[in-house]
Parts: sequence; structure tokens; C-alpha cells
Amino acid sequence: MVDFYGTQVDSRLMLGTAMYPSPAILADAFRRSGAGIATVSVRREAGGDRAGGAFWDLIADLGVKVLPNTAGCHSVREAVTTAQMARELFDTNWIKLEVIGHADTLQPDPFGLVEAAHTLAEDGFQVFPYCTEDLVLCDRLVQAGCKVLMPWGAPIGTGLGLNNLYGLRSLRAHFPDIPLVVDAGLGLPSQAAAAMEMGYDAVLLNTAVAKAGDPAAMAEGFARALEAGRLAYEADPMSPRDMAAPSTPVLGKAFLE
Repeated sequence: MVDFYGTQVDSRLMLGTAMYPSPAILADAFRRSGAGIATVSVRREAGGDRAGGAFWDLIADLGVKVLPNTAGCHSVREAVTTAQMARELFDTNWIKLEVIGHADTLQPDPFGLVEAAHTLAEDGFQVFPYCTEDLVLCDRLVQAGCKVLMPWGAPIGTGLGLNNLYGLRSLRAHFPDIPLVVDAGLGLPSQAAAAMEMGYDAVLLNTAVAKAGDPAAMAEGFARALEAGRLAYEADPMSPRDMAAPSTPVLGKAFLE
């Protein structure tokens, strides 16, 4: 169970809702994985009886928490306006904040991200910032009012996994009490398990599931990997060592002269 801004979520898996072959496959992926949070692009969908109402009904039937996002926003003004629209449409103060600074890598704009986070937090939003693993940036985001951090594993949609293990481990050590979610870049369940083994609290996926040959099976695979990785972390795993150590005790072994 994970706590985001005082809300308890049973699953550590968060799924995006774009690019699935069909609404039925999207729904099946959520059901088989048990994902507890769905991210929704405000630019693409709407809530209630407005445009996109059929999609909203589908998500509502799944019984998951909705996390609207500001995907595709490249300026503070655009992101803040989109977040305000999301609050009205989906009746939630939660917002996944994206302020993109580089068109090719989709890397966040650190300066715009902090400014937008500060503005939204002051307006009562509970901000989930999509960021890099930079410690200084993340510290500024926490100072701006963010109580969750969502560093990327790799650029969105690449499937490259955890590109900077040192940086991600450092982030976990530096913010022991802040929920950390690996957001973007994961391609395989093993990569999600590795994030859990480092002590991360959740992962957010979209492309790796939606673009799989069998999205529902892949979603379930990620869910199981998260459980395994979290169990390993909580079990206090052994530390790596350079030299071999026998697993069979030598005490009592016969020695021939």
C-alpha cells in the first residue's frame, strides 16, 4: 500500500491510458494488473457528459483513482492552465505535472517545472511532478510543495530501463520519507522489479504495456514483478561482495592428510 497525499492506494502500479489497441484491451490490462491509478491526458479526454464521456465512463467502471496529467505542455502557463482544466473536469486536486523542455528526449524543463509546481501547490493542487533524478531539482520541487516525486528511468517511450542507477539510489537515500515513483522509460517487468528493490514506492507505465503484443499479459507481468521486487526490498537482501563465500559450511568437514 502506498500513501499519496494522504490517500492510500493498494497497488504500486500506475498505468497510462494512451495507445491501447481498443478500450476493451485497456480495461483488461487494468483488471489483470490490479493497477490502482490511471493517468489521463486532459488534452485527449474530458470528464462527465462532455467530450470523451465514453472514455471517462470506462475509467470510472474500473474503480481506479484518476491522475490527470499535463502531457505535451511546454510552458508554465500552458501546464497551469491545463491543470486547472483537469481539476474542473475530473473533480480532483491531483495532477501529474509535465513541463517538457526538450522535444527529442522529452526531458522536463527544470526551471519551468519548479515554477509551475510552486504555482499549483499554492492553488491547492497535490502535484506529482515528472522530473529527472537530479537531487537539486528534486529538492526544489519538495520546497515548492511537492510531496511526491516522479523521476524518469529513461526518456518516455524508450524502454531503456533504469539509465542512472547511482542517481536513482541517491534520490532514494536523500528523500527517505517522500514517495518516489519511477515514471517513464521502463520496458520490461525486470526493470520495474529493480526499481522496487531499490526501495521505490511505485512505477508508472504506458508504452511498455500498451504497445506489447498482449497488453493485458504484460500489465500482469509488471504487477507481479513489482510484488517480487518490493518483497525483496523488505526482506533486507544480502550485500554484494567481491570474493566467493561458500554456502555449505566447512565446520565438521573431514580433512584427509
